[in-house]
Amino acid sequence: MYYIGFDLGSSSIKAALVEIKTGKSLGVVQEPETEMSMLALKNGWAEQNPEEWWKHICKAIERLKRKYAVSIADIKGIGISYQMHGLVIVDENGKPIRKSIIWCDSRAVEIGNAAFAALGQEKCATHLLNSPANFTASKLKWVKDNEPDLYAKIHKFMLPGDYIAYKLSNKINTTISGLSEGIFWDFKNDELAQFLLDHYGIDKALVPEIVDTFGLQSTVDEKGAEASGLAVGTPIFYRAGDQPNNALSLNVFNPGEVAATGGTSGVVYAVTESLSGKESTRVNNFAHVNYTKSNPRIGKLLNINGAGIQYRWLLNNLAVNSYEEMNNLASEVTIGSDGVCMLPFGNGAERMLNNMNIGTRLVNVNLNNHHKGHLCRAALEGIAFSFVYGMEILKSDGINVNVIRAGNDNLFRSDIFANTVATLIGYEIEIYNTTGAIGAARAAGLHEGDFDTYGKLIMDNDHVMTFMPFKDKEPYQKAYENWKKELELVLNNK
Repeated sequence: MYYIGFDLGSSSIKAALVEIKTGKSLGVVQEPETEMSMLALKNGWAEQNPEEWWKHICKAIERLKRKYAVSIADIKGIGISYQMHGLVIVDENGKPIRKSIIWCDSRAVEIGNAAFAALGQEKCATHLLNSPANFTASKLKWVKDNEPDLYAKIHKFMLPGDYIAYKLSNKINTTISGLSEGIFWDFKNDELAQFLLDHYGIDKALVPEIVDTFGLQSTVDEKGAEASGLAVGTPIFYRAGDQPNNALSLNVFNPGEVAATGGTSGVVYAVTESLSGKESTRVNNFAHVNYTKSNPRIGKLLNINGAGIQYRWLLNNLAVNSYEEMNNLASEVTIGSDGVCMLPFGNGAERMLNNMNIGTRLVNVNLNNHHKGHLCRAALEGIAFSFVYGMEILKSDGINVNVIRAGNDNLFRSDIFANTVATLIGYEIEIYNTTGAIGAARAAGLHEGDFDTYGKLIMDNDHVMTFMPFKDKEPYQKAYENWKKELELVLNNK
């Protein structure tokens, strides 16, 4: 018997099958094998066709069944992870009225900024725990202002994962976690943020019915079964955005637990019970997957745009052949890179730097003594230091750290990077071999509420290694202070 999980990204859909009893993954397929198309009619815009997502979901299901010879009768539940913040609007027949305005579309920035100014920082911080910014609510307001004929046809708005669940079941619903990522949730009153809807002139009737993140949300109907190849009556047990789902995949549920990602960009996602919005202009706050009114769990999300992309830039522009070669060159250089500092912020404005765009900076290079090994180590250390800098912001917002958990990919495969972060923050970094699709599939089993067994399945199946903080922290701390001094010099003179 199996659960099936979907991870709807902006470049592809991944689908996984896991054994219910053991939590072991049979395998993961990606659809399409290249990248999904994205439409950008203007600079800063990004749209996708929701029907294309659905088409690839159906293809992925068929490939999984064929590849692993699984009967549809043996698939006992569905979990869905999806790209956050996207806007899908449908008419009374459930048909998309326009393409989805997805997470990386920035057309609604000024709308969100104006709302933040009008509503006030204190109200936004205490009720929304965020600025309205460029999130889903602001995108919906953009449609209202700029496409009134289309807006008038809206029956319901949805997030991307809600749409996939709807196509499977013909039921339109969403979750508190989903509404919070769209900035539709009032945490102080623990209800829909009616004051924001009123400010934007959005009718409450457009909001979908709310269901629990874990539990019976809906079941596959005849139309959904015919298109997807799943059995009629298959339950949808779980749904969450990709960052909360990534944390879930790493068994991050409780205060003090942190999930980290070191891909093209970096993410630190820390769970807390605090409803503090102190750093709401630099940190995003969403209802975590296990948020309840009686036991609030907030995911504080800090994004670092300039992470793995900085190391990839070096790979493409130095005379090196692989990341392995770069890591070997870096390992021959002492901690602190002999004073060479790299500020890895060349991938656009950084929210944690109050949306300043300072670019990548390379300083203290001696043309007689330094070589590409120094650049490689300075890059790894600079990215690690930016993670530590981000952790300091989270700590100032009331976060306590007990453990960090990360996937076994990208930057966390570098001993220099992982050891630098672990030593400076003074906590272990546990590495796991998992994916969002596998996590979503396993999470379908959490409708029974057995989080202890879920965590044991992850530890038994996925744990790869643990980086322990080094006892001799001094050289790392000295290097970090030098890097931080260079960063503050730039920030204070920008």
